Amino acid sequence: MLDDWTLNRLFRDARTHEAWTTAPVTDDDLRRIWELARMGPTSANCSPARVVFLRTGEAKERLRPTLSAGNVEKTMAAPVTAIIGHDTAFFDLMPRLFPAPGARDWFADNPAFADVTAFRNGTLQAGYLILACRAIGLDAGPMSGFDNDAVDQEFFAGTTIRSNILVNIGVGDAAMLRPRNPRLSFDEACKVI
Repeated sequence: MLDDWTLNRLFRDARTHEAWTTAPVTDDDLRRIWELARMGPTSANCSPARVVFLRTGEAKERLRPTLSAGNVEKTMAAPVTAIIGHDTAFFDLMPRLFPAPGARDWFADNPAFADVTAFRNGTLQAGYLILACRAIGLDAGPMSGFDNDAVDQEFFAGTTIRSNILVNIGVGDAAMLRPRNPRLSFDEACKVI
């Protein structure tokens, strides 16, 4: 069992940040985040997530026109923005990642199954990345308010990668947090049968 401090850091006190301090996020931080996030389980170890970390003003300006109006300011102010996508041809790496006989063909021969698998598991890996940010002492601001097609054209043209979610990363300015919105109770959201 993890101690309460760690559980608070990862879940209870963790928040979606929209305002950021000037504390830097280093390349070493980004590598540490990925080294943790990549360890979470995916179906048949398919690992479809692909991440582009935007740090420079020039890179952020390429993203700006794709953002919903409410996401522009917080994204431009964040030290780093991660574009988390999923590779729809993830199965090409299956012989290395899950070397069971015929595993690649489970997906390569069924494009609809491959697409839903890539999306589902890439989304799962985005969650791992958010927790990894928190685990190394950074904050995250995930968001879906952007034009996926425009992001794909700008950052993933000519590839089999499709964008899923954006995550701003940095040290959040806790003074700018709004009160936490309610969450569903166990009885509202869960059944035991």
